[in-house]
Amino acid sequence: MSLPTGKSVCNPLARLAHIARRVFVLLGFVLALVGVWSPVLASQQYEPMADHVRLALRTALSAPAAPRPIFESVSHRIDWMAEMSRRLARRVPDFAERTELIKTIRYEAQRVGIDPQIIFALIEVESNFRADAVSHAGAIGLMQVMPFWTDVLSRGGSRELFEPRVNIRYGCLILRHYLDIEKGDLDRALGRYNGSLGKMTYPNLVYDRLDRNWGYSYVEPPKSAPRIAGDF
Repeated sequence: MSLPTGKSVCNPLARLAHIARRVFVLLGFVLALVGVWSPVLASQQYEPMADHVRLALRTALSAPAAPRPIFESVSHRIDWMAEMSRRLARRVPDFAERTELIKTIRYEAQRVGIDPQIIFALIEVESNFRADAVSHAGAIGLMQVMPFWTDVLSRGGSRELFEPRVNIRYGCLILRHYLDIEKGDLDRALGRYNGSLGKMTYPNLVYDRLDRNWGYSYVEPPKSAPRIAGDF
């Protein structure tokens, strides 16, 4: 299941919103460059959660991790994998590492009902695909997960967040948790993820990366193969 991003520019109002978002993001970059303001200096905030919520997250975190993403057909799988690999090649030069990362992102996003393209955009904003990234606030890895989550969910120490598969699983589950809190509102869920709830700076930055670098559509050719889940 994919979440609608609401980013259509097929009508005048949507087009104006699209342009305004681009201008707002560009202004953020300019101000950040001169040291006035940075759009991504916040981080996830600890919030008390009910025991049943903690248990559900803990159970989801412990589910089997072998990435077997779902595609509509063999041709869809080949097209998507090749396209994502091409886009990510500059940031992750090693082919085997890149392929594993791409599969993991799709699998972990799909299992929590999030569009994988949003996760690609979020990772670019958070770490630019650097698994060893650590923020000023102590957020770790590809999806800049705060270490308190390993305590909340009674897992291993925060060092495991440097492992890409673990980090992506945490990040996707956290964003799904915030989407549930916000009843599917992606703007507010992204704000929570960044610790800037109610402000559009961070969501707009993610949407800008989605529009520029990670949007993807696929038209199935005639006589397509059946829907599959498979290895690569």
